[in-house]
Amino acid sequence: MSNTVRDVQEKILETMKYIDRLCRENGITYYIMGGTALGAVRHGGFIPWDDDLDIFMTPAEYERFKAVFNKQESDKFVLQEWRTTRKYLEYAKIRMNGTTFIEEHFKDFKEMHHGIYVDIMILHKVPDSKFLQKKIYYYSKFVTLYGLSQRNWKPKTRSQALVLKSLKILPCKLMAKMAYKAIYKYDSMTESFKYCYWITPARFKNGLFDEEFFASAVDIPFEDTVLLGSEKIKEYLEYRYGDYMKLPSKEQQKAAVHAMIYDTERDYREYLKSI
Repeated sequence: MSNTVRDVQEKILETMKYIDRLCRENGITYYIMGGTALGAVRHGGFIPWDDDLDIFMTPAEYERFKAVFNKQESDKFVLQEWRTTRKYLEYAKIRMNGTTFIEEHFKDFKEMHHGIYVDIMILHKVPDSKFLQKKIYYYSKFVTLYGLSQRNWKPKTRSQALVLKSLKILPCKLMAKMAYKAIYKYDSMTESFKYCYWITPARFKNGLFDEEFFASAVDIPFEDTVLLGSEKIKEYLEYRYGDYMKLPSKEQQKAAVHAMIYDTERDYREYLKSI
């Protein structure tokens, strides 16, 4: 493997341009989010050491995108969905065929596609009620921990270890279905709601967003193109990160790298044989 992170970023951007084209041609809204939004504002594109790209879609927009994507019958890209890929529960990815992006915690998933990807995170609605917000938050944390337990994630604390151990004796498949039903319950709301995304390590506050953050999408410069992002992207970043223009430490930069093996020219199946 002689590729660099920059080589991987170029393939990711190629994938994102394909997603963006499908969305614009069909009136589908998405928002760059997290580190991708941060990179757009702070660096004019990718964060230099980052090897992924994340976007938000609401459930309705995702279903429209999925239908359009499947009609294309692309030979270059595949849609990898949560809940339909065995033991993978969190969110969707568009993967590029003929490439390799193998992450440590997925290395034993031999039947899974391991190409370079763009993440599609599902942005849900939740009522203003703190009680209901906390309820959805804990359902989301269950789904996240259950997903981690399926790929033998190593807990960092005793409480995490205890939770993961308990998941082995609980009827988790049934509980996950119930959790997803609860998470999607409020997506048809039209007033008095917030957006949320907690199917990640994000804490309660960091995954709860005012409606105005995702009320309107505008063009945001990103590398040599423009992608869709929040009209209030700077307000979103300040809420999410605080002083978002401050660079992280070298240790944090290293921790942001996801792949243990990546290759922009060779298919992941060549590597899985030797892992």
